[in-house]
Amino acid sequence: MSREILALAEALASEKNVEPNVVFEALETALGIAAKKKADREHMDLEVRIHRDTGEYRTVRKWLIVEDLDYTYPELEKTIEQIQEEIPGIDIQVGDYYEEDIPNEAFGRQAAQTAKQIILQKIRDAEREQILNAFLATREDIVVGTVKRVERHGIVVEIAPKLDALIPREQALPRENYRGGDKIRALFWKVEELNGGRKQIMLSRSSGEFLRKLFEQEVPEIADGLLEIREVSRDPGQRAKIAVKSNDQRIDPQGTCIGVRGSRVNAVSNEIGGERIDVVLWSDDAGDFIINALSPANVGRIIIDEEKHACDVIVEEDQLALAIGRGGQNVRLAADLTGWQLNIMTVKEAEERNAAEDAAIREIFMSQMNLSEDIANILVQEGFTSIEEVAYVAIDELQEIEDLSADDVDDIRTKARDAVLKAALEAEEKLNQIDQDLKNLDGMDEDMLRDLAEANITHRDDLAELSLDELIEITGVSKDEAEKVIMAARAHWFADETNA
Repeated sequence: MSREILALAEALASEKNVEPNVVFEALETALGIAAKKKADREHMDLEVRIHRDTGEYRTVRKWLIVEDLDYTYPELEKTIEQIQEEIPGIDIQVGDYYEEDIPNEAFGRQAAQTAKQIILQKIRDAEREQILNAFLATREDIVVGTVKRVERHGIVVEIAPKLDALIPREQALPRENYRGGDKIRALFWKVEELNGGRKQIMLSRSSGEFLRKLFEQEVPEIADGLLEIREVSRDPGQRAKIAVKSNDQRIDPQGTCIGVRGSRVNAVSNEIGGERIDVVLWSDDAGDFIINALSPANVGRIIIDEEKHACDVIVEEDQLALAIGRGGQNVRLAADLTGWQLNIMTVKEAEERNAAEDAAIREIFMSQMNLSEDIANILVQEGFTSIEEVAYVAIDELQEIEDLSADDVDDIRTKARDAVLKAALEAEEKLNQIDQDLKNLDGMDEDMLRDLAEANITHRDDLAELSLDELIEITGVSKDEAEKVIMAARAHWFADETNA
């Protein structure tokens, strides 16, 4: 049979254009399965090994060497003590395999048929692997294929002879309808390993990168490096925004990407089901970029909070709907494009909010510094927002305020510093009231303790009863930090339940 095996391996390797070793491995698997189907061998660990030069093969039975305590399956395992008793002086360790040759079986027609099926499947898998590797070695980012069928979980696309890819349902565009034979373009997304080790090429039509690559194909200036797309934000199938930047001052990045009478942007839009695309000018100035990203709305002014990475956008009443967009789409895409949290409001809403904030600050100046309403109003109008600012501002700045006399300046400074000192003493007193077991919790620091003391959280159980959101609101810590501290605070509850 050895000559027949060599001849079969050579013929199949040549016919299927695969390495001979692939055929030998398939034969070994097939013969091993057929050998196990013999009587009383179903639970054995058997291997068939074929000599690549002679075609001779042998059948090997294997046992895993285990510790006595781990000995569970006699058909598959031997303990280290057993093997040392059977073969004194054997050099073998726990975790190794002990092998023993057993007689080869003469395989009948049914076993040969099984072997044939396994061999053909292995060869088909090897062929597909070769086709896949060849595709991956030469692939483009944008893949063009033919729709084979539309299934519940996605669209199956033939992208090369005998090679299919899948556009998962969540990576397809909503409301797109394809039928077998239709041409389709998509972004090469990834190769995913499925059950059994089979690999599947995944494509995407909904990703921002697909939109970027379509523009690169449509706009030669991008490929030449004269323009670049800095950011992309999409609501797939409906609307998208791209932020473009010119690397050549002679080129208008927006006009170049839009094209004559919109030819370029329309070509991309038509490829993705008529998705509306806003081409906006990128800027390294956050304020300018935010204003550009909210187009086509006209922005009146913005107020940026660097610490919170948020921005208040103030627009006229007639621009509010345009700035927000249908279902909040415009502001959502702009926020995603810029990376800033955007709060849209009208001029009237901004004035009302500012008035409320001014009133709150005025009340603090009046109640905690014992200032008159007129003096408090002057400080608010000059832009002071806290007692600390008043206490530590340069004396020259206060003296430059026309409505304040020298006596007023001295009185304000004295009262501000007295209020700051009083607040610090009160905070220290509250801090001293915190239980030691709360102070010693893992993840607790001085700033967090002061915030908790200000909120009258002085006992470990007080902290343990807080929700995650409540602790974040009080202290401003991250979600991970809040989870760590709360779990540490609750640890004694679980210990008490265990002991009970």
